[in-house]
Amino acid sequence: MLPIERLHRIREIIQIKKNVKITDLSKELGVSEMTIHRDLKTLVEEGIVIKTFGGVSLAKSIHSQANDMCVYCSRPTQEKIAYRLILSNDKMEVACCAHCGLLRHKQIEQEVIQAICADFLKQTTISAHLAFFVMDTSIDIGCCQPQVITFEWKEHAEKFVKGFGGHIYTFEEAKEVIFQKMKGAPHCHE
Repeated sequence: MLPIERLHRIREIIQIKKNVKITDLSKELGVSEMTIHRDLKTLVEEGIVIKTFGGVSLAKSIHSQANDMCVYCSRPTQEKIAYRLILSNDKMEVACCAHCGLLRHKQIEQEVIQAICADFLKQTTISAHLAFFVMDTSIDIGCCQPQVITFEWKEHAEKFVKGFGGHIYTFEEAKEVIFQKMKGAPHCHE
């Protein structure tokens, strides 16, 4: 299969499935995962797909939200700190930050098949379930309060906390802590 034919086939698959794992595309098309990553680069640059943890998702499902507003607090989303929930109905919800993402995740837990966020330092996409969450830090990232900052590596979170204060939580801990902090709070912003 020629690269142009493969790219066309990848587009078709993503249009149908909305969310696809790199390994599945590799198997279906009979090429290496590295080849799939190279092919996807074009689709990412065109804005057709976004990379997720271990796969890709159709970008149109993200932008179907009115004006790219947070699904939880209705603030405008920022790519660098957005939190994405991929749902079992092939839809994707975008929260403006990990604060709102964790709260929304707790609300609709049974519908979520994957959650992704960005590493604060490297700006790479990471699985929220594997991330480390820092709260109560002195840094202001300009989003919802109390703010939640995500890291892929615990060592990076520990170094960040050494310099800027705060506490480190795993995914499950962070979800519960932010929920408890927000109990009775009328809104997320200060």
